Amino acid sequence: MKFSTREDVEVPIDQAFALICDFDAYERSAMRRGAEVRRMDDMTKPGVGMKWAASFKMRGKKRDLEMEMIRFERPNEICVLSSTSGIDGTGQIELLALSRNRTRVSVVFELKPTNLSARLLVQSLKLAKNSLTKRYKLRVAEYAKSIEDRHQS
Repeated sequence: MKFSTREDVEVPIDQAFALICDFDAYERSAMRRGAEVRRMDDMTKPGVGMKWAASFKMRGKKRDLEMEMIRFERPNEICVLSSTSGIDGTGQIELLALSRNRTRVSVVFELKPTNLSARLLVQSLKLAKNSLTKRYKLRVAEYAKSIEDRHQS
């Protein structure tokens, strides 16, 4: 199951990429929402090989998630592979400079079930694909707005 959307931001590509690469902020945000997040590597600069382990409660059940940076091409692309019980996910952010001060941010997220129960879950998600796509696009639009806001401040 695949979700994709794109947003244009009034931020130069290099600065947009730097704002997107603020992984410490993502960790803090997840912790504020009740997740436990641990960095599994000792890298000092963002790049391929960064790893995280997270656990959180979703629908009353504890979930464990592992994430690894598999592609990091400054200033154009970031790709993260994630896996949890029965579902592998790939998140990809691509940036394209439209002008000196404008950047297109494309965000693609794909879920792939790896066992029968996960297949059933993904199949049920497909029934709600339209509403999930609307929520996904709204969240990406909010994120793009936050990139612009952080750039201006």
